[in-house]
Amino acid sequence: MKLDYSATGWPRVVIGVIAGTMFCSGVALFVASFRFDQMSEARFRYSIMVNTLLPMVLAAPLLFLLLTKMRQLAIAHREISLIASTDSLTTVLNRGAFKMLVDTCLKQATRHPAHDDGAFLVIDADHFKSINDQFGHQKGDVALKIIAQTIQDALRQGDIVGRIGGEEFGVFLPGTGLEQALVVAERIRLQINEADFPPDTGSHTLSVSVGGAAFGRNADYDDLFRVADRCLYSAKSGGRNQVIFERLVA
Repeated sequence: MKLDYSATGWPRVVIGVIAGTMFCSGVALFVASFRFDQMSEARFRYSIMVNTLLPMVLAAPLLFLLLTKMRQLAIAHREISLIASTDSLTTVLNRGAFKMLVDTCLKQATRHPAHDDGAFLVIDADHFKSINDQFGHQKGDVALKIIAQTIQDALRQGDIVGRIGGEEFGVFLPGTGLEQALVVAERIRLQINEADFPPDTGSHTLSVSVGGAAFGRNADYDDLFRVADRCLYSAKSGGRNQVIFERLVA
């Protein structure tokens, strides 16, 4: 089992308590050492014992309490950050966090030309209003969760997915060429078609339309979204449940 040495993990608390207690004992012994030559042997042993054990008795509990509180604060901060950046329904990134991460990746790609290709997908649920009308809004929420989870399952570690609209999702595929991006987009589309919806009956086939923009270098989020959204519109107007890609011209 991999130990968690981050600010939210217990190993950091344990290490902090041990290191802090040893430091306090060392300081106490250092201060007492200036009087060692004036002590009898019995007094010397007593001083060593007191200056070793007393910090352990006093410092260890205080350090444990302090570091435990710091760990709790770190966990609370992480949860607040997660809530602030996550869509509450689908648990993928919200629009703001998605755009921020994609912008960061694009800036990093500009500094590393060998790894600056990639693709941007806009995925939209087909006939979503009819799903709400036929099955109700609660089942509509279930459909969005299924779509979001299917998208996540089809991606690699390092790919980014976010909910950027009501029934619209954005996907960023760094370091992915056009052909590979097409494969990913088609896999997402087909797996959503095969999803069991509603989960208890499987009587309806979910589908999505996908618009994609492949890029080479010096890409901008707004340009990628504009091209991918234009391709999405073409996919919608061409019958839905299909993938249309376009390469972004630098």
